[in-house]
Amino acid sequence: MGRINRFEEKLQSVVEGAFARTFRNAVQPVEIAAQLNLEADKAAQVLSRNRRIVPNAYYVDLSPSDFESLSDLGPQLTAELAELLTEHITEQRYVMSGSVSIELIEDPKLSIGRLRIRSHTEAGVTPTAGDPTATAVRRATAILSVNGDDLPLSAPGIVIGRGSDVDLRIDDPGVSRRHIQIKVADTAEGPLVSVSDLGSTNGLMVDGKRVEQARLRDGATIRIGNTTMSVRVKDL
Repeated sequence: MGRINRFEEKLQSVVEGAFARTFRNAVQPVEIAAQLNLEADKAAQVLSRNRRIVPNAYYVDLSPSDFESLSDLGPQLTAELAELLTEHITEQRYVMSGSVSIELIEDPKLSIGRLRIRSHTEAGVTPTAGDPTATAVRRATAILSVNGDDLPLSAPGIVIGRGSDVDLRIDDPGVSRRHIQIKVADTAEGPLVSVSDLGSTNGLMVDGKRVEQARLRDGATIRIGNTTMSVRVKDL
């Protein structure tokens, strides 16, 4: 109980000191913070013997009235909530893919005083050759999409992993330093795209099935660690 009491006292000081106002909406920041901690605990997954991974992206669904009241506080509220959640994650010795982000979402289906927490893992993704231009993506005949970003694929392909010597770096504790290789071969019928496991610790999933290697057709999904990617292959 000591940690919970300190947690509530800190958040209360944030509310009184940073915002200097009396909340009249039914949902209080302390309640949101407690539910965020609970969501992290419920979503924790075993990564290895002594490591559990939790989501790093959290969404707080609120009624229109609560959303309006809390949104008036600006980004400082979500920043403080993210700091408190990060402290909880650190105390529990969880690991994450990237830093915590929290977003308030208006949901007309919720009544005042009700909230819902959703979460997912969103790893940081860094192409080592730099971000591709919109023109390069538009002209590409094969595209890899990960966390909302598109990366053009061209022959001979790319290596993906968590290390520094790869073409696409993914900051995901479940991803090996050199996890997979996507190969691209240009043919008269269009690009031939395939993926192979490079001896990773946690393996490779393609369209929900564990494989060592597979051909990737348009719409195929790849999962490594806690990160899911999709492939688009255009017909010539």
